[in-house]
Amino acid sequence: MKQILKYTGYIILLAIAGYMLYRFYYIIGWILIAAVLSFTGEPLVRFFDRLHIKKFRLPHALSALLTLLVIVLFFVGMLAVFIPLVISQASALSNIDVNRLGENLQEPIQWLNTSLHDFGVIPESQTMQDFISGRIKSIVDIGSVGTLVGGFISVAGNMLVGLFSILFIAFFFLKDENMFEEAILILVPEEYDGATKKVIADSRNMLMRYFIGVFLEILCVMSLIAVGLWIFGVKNALLIGFFGGLMNIIPYLGPMIGTVIGIFLGITGTLALGLYGELPSVLVKLASVFVVANFIDNNILVPMIYSKSVKSHPLEIFIVIIIGGGVAGLAGMLLAVPVYTVLRVIAKEFFNNFRVVQSLTKKM
Repeated sequence: MKQILKYTGYIILLAIAGYMLYRFYYIIGWILIAAVLSFTGEPLVRFFDRLHIKKFRLPHALSALLTLLVIVLFFVGMLAVFIPLVISQASALSNIDVNRLGENLQEPIQWLNTSLHDFGVIPESQTMQDFISGRIKSIVDIGSVGTLVGGFISVAGNMLVGLFSILFIAFFFLKDENMFEEAILILVPEEYDGATKKVIADSRNMLMRYFIGVFLEILCVMSLIAVGLWIFGVKNALLIGFFGGLMNIIPYLGPMIGTVIGIFLGITGTLALGLYGELPSVLVKLASVFVVANFIDNNILVPMIYSKSVKSHPLEIFIVIIIGGGVAGLAGMLLAVPVYTVLRVIAKEFFNNFRVVQSLTKKM
């Protein structure tokens, strides 16, 4: 009878935990983002802790606050640099001579119209231009504009609340390094305290190396693309490099998305200047730079991050990311490697008698 009550209690607790995760999923997201900030900022906290003038040392809380301030200033600086570039690019789109562009693209558009009719994508009585115009008019009407404005205000408000919450949580994660450990140990039987502490310490170290590695990878790819395009004289090299590097936060698929965005920005920038005859050469330059940058990323940067930080084979990581994407879409792809890393650490500590676990964790 006691065993039945015990397992019934476990099931109830799991059901409550599952409901709480479902009901307050956004808070879990805030905590995860704050944890990432704390992992990447931990070396900076230690640096501030070591600073001293004679016998005076910075209080640990002040070190955590300064680290958070540096992180915020970094992102604000990035926004201050790139938002004007985005606005400038959006403004440049209005300078494109649509009539001249239509004349230059008349044959490709005719071919596309025919293909879309053949595949039944658009009705025979409509052209691609008419079809797109109709869709835009159905979306942007008087009623939808009001809804859009209301939705924007709501999203902006939620983002401000979320941003404040993330920074608030991140500060305490930076200030109290043992907060995770203490919270988890409460839920673990006392005889597993030693093994649990080891899992937490190993997971923290590996995740810290991983997130710092991803951050450095993004900066390196940004620099490679921006410098390469600048050398070739391509307009908006810095903006293209920004988006090309930023998309690398999505493992494996990110470089492809970044390449598409980069080519689009390069083409629109060239069209805005009226340099229609230079489109082929610009496309070649863009493709060449992205191919070289992605080759360096895939063959040097990615192996260094995955092999040295999380100590996993690239193929193993690829399969994990595909599974994560299948389970939870883009969020699953972003979280796949960190979650898999923690699961491997747990498996090594508690299930190391299984040969499959020994094989997966032998490099750790």
